[in-house]
Amino acid sequence: MACHIELELLKEPIGKQDQYIAAFGGVTAFKFRADGKVDASPLKASDEIIDLLEDNLVMVSTGYYRAASAVLKEQDDRSKKNDQSMIDNLHFVKELGHRSREAIETGNLSRYGELMHEHWLHKKKRSPLMSNADIDRWYALALANGAIGGKVIGAGGGGFLLFYSEEKGKLRAALRKEGLMEIKLAFDYEGTKIL
Repeated sequence: MACHIELELLKEPIGKQDQYIAAFGGVTAFKFRADGKVDASPLKASDEIIDLLEDNLVMVSTGYYRAASAVLKEQDDRSKKNDQSMIDNLHFVKELGHRSREAIETGNLSRYGELMHEHWLHKKKRSPLMSNADIDRWYALALANGAIGGKVIGAGGGGFLLFYSEEKGKLRAALRKEGLMEIKLAFDYEGTKIL
């Protein structure tokens, strides 16, 4: 229903992944098919690995808030015009998703952190609006203080930075010194429910 409202009625240039993970919950992989159907499958990882993944994620607010539409409209327009560099970038990021799933399912979480970093580097190539000087500086600081990888959550240009780190104390201290507020996170396994 959320996809119908945002994509079809409001004509927002967005994807479906946020709505689907909110609906399903858990640590779930999605296959978005050309016919519009979506397949969901929970990752096949032990409870210990999922708990470790959750524990090693650190999220902070950037203090920058914007509508995703500006960043996503450029991506959408370039995709519809068959801009080969945009299409190649999006296909590469899809492949990173498969590799990320494999890293989590095999328990290679440091590899997952490296793939987050690779994803962020490719995401930044899509638009100059994806990042800014502060976000780039905070990201570099995080890498120098224990983050293996990270990315801006959402369309880019602001919102939240999410990092994977096996040195969380060092990372948290460096980010706090910059005045960045950590947002505690926990995986939700119930998904959307009617109250």
